Amino acid sequence: MNWFDQFDGYCERTDFTYWSEPINAITNLAFIIAALIMVRRTQGDRGGLLLCAILFAIGVGSYLFHTHATGWAALADVAPIGLYILTYLFLVNRSLLGWPLWAAALITLAFVPYAGVLVPIFDSLPFFHVSNFYWTVPLLLGAYAIALRSSRPTLAKDFVTGAAILSLSITLRSIDESICGAVPIGSHFLWHCLNAVMLGYMIHVYLTHVLAEPDTPR
Repeated sequence: MNWFDQFDGYCERTDFTYWSEPINAITNLAFIIAALIMVRRTQGDRGGLLLCAILFAIGVGSYLFHTHATGWAALADVAPIGLYILTYLFLVNRSLLGWPLWAAALITLAFVPYAGVLVPIFDSLPFFHVSNFYWTVPLLLGAYAIALRSSRPTLAKDFVTGAAILSLSITLRSIDESICGAVPIGSHFLWHCLNAVMLGYMIHVYLTHVLAEPDTPR
C-alpha cells in the first residue's frame, strides 16, 4: 500500500483537491466541540480526560482524511476510533464494573477476536457490509446492557441509549453512496455529527457513574 495514494470513498468528493469534501471536513468540528464540552465535566478523572483527548484526536484525524484522502490520513482517521473503543471498554470493565486489572485487560483484548469473527459476517450481509466493523460496537453495548440489566439497570439503559444513537449514526454513514444521486453531498457528514454526540454521551455515561462511586478503581 502506498500511504500517499489518494482514493475516493464518499459521495461528496468529486476530485482530489484539498477542499473537495468541505462539509465532511468541517463537520469534524463536532468531535472537537464534544471533547471540549466533556473535558470540563471530568473533575480531573484520568479516564475521562483520556477519552476526551482521544475524542479530540478523532476529529483531527477525520479532518485530515476528508481533506487529504490518502492512506496515511485514513490511518489517522481510524486509529483514534479503535483506541477510543478499547479504552472505553477497559474503563467500563475496570472502573465501572470493578473487575481486577488482569480481567479488565483480558476482556478488552478479547474485542480483537470478537471483531475478527463478526466483521466477516457483517461483510457478507447486504447493507451491513458498508460499515462492517462499526456494527460490532452497538452489538457489544447491547450485550453489556443485557448482562447488567439486573445488577446495574441505569447503566444498562445508558448503554442501550448509546447503542441506539450509534446504530442510527452508522446507518447514516452506510447510505452515503446509495443516496448520492438524490443528495449530492451525501449523508456522511451526519455520521460525524451524530457520532460526536454519541461518543460525547458515552463519556458522560462513564463520568456519571464513576464519579458517583469514588471508591471504584481507576
